[in-house]
Amino acid sequence: MIKRLLSYIIPIKIYEKTSKISNTLEVSWNNGKLVLDSKNTNYSYGSLQKVLRKGLIEIGFKDINQMEEILVLGVAGGSVVKTLVDEIHFEGNITGVEIDKNSIEIANQYFGLSEIKNYKTIIGDAKDFVSKTSKKYDLIIIDIFEDNEMPAFLFQKKFVDCCKQLLNINGSILFNTMILDEKQIDRNNAFLRLFEKKSFYCKTFSKVEYYNQLILIERLD
Repeated sequence: MIKRLLSYIIPIKIYEKTSKISNTLEVSWNNGKLVLDSKNTNYSYGSLQKVLRKGLIEIGFKDINQMEEILVLGVAGGSVVKTLVDEIHFEGNITGVEIDKNSIEIANQYFGLSEIKNYKTIIGDAKDFVSKTSKKYDLIIIDIFEDNEMPAFLFQKKFVDCCKQLLNINGSILFNTMILDEKQIDRNNAFLRLFEKKSFYCKTFSKVEYYNQLILIERLD
């Protein structure tokens, strides 16, 4: 309780673990809440949760509650899963794919991810998962970072085509990206051009929590 109160003055780190994927993972009390951070950016329950929550609001909580299957690519501490379950009260199935088993161990220990009954974690590479699974989803949330870097495969046609195949008609893709320079703006614009206008509706939200650009894509047919 003392650490939690002190965190309103200064963040209080309570756990740290080395990660091959993210270099360092830290659990801290920050403004009275537990958060998961890498060395250079927030991973879960801080500003990141606000970013993805904005995207979910744009989709609509009522519409999300009518969905049956949600796929989360990049789980980290599981904050978006918590938003889906605790705030939106989603009762369908949630599947999370996370390559870093260390972050899942932290999510289970400190954030109760393993206690969510309608959620399951798959430890693996999102790139491989989307190319092999045949299951369809109503919502695909993409939130994959290696510290503050985004893997190049996320913006490649092969990955995009796989995600298209997994998405049900009227389903949505919510993609959290970070923009720090003009080159990354061009990267995101090239990504959007991979979605045909007759089949997909695309919308972007820039400067969400300063550096994030949310991309929201809806499949029309």
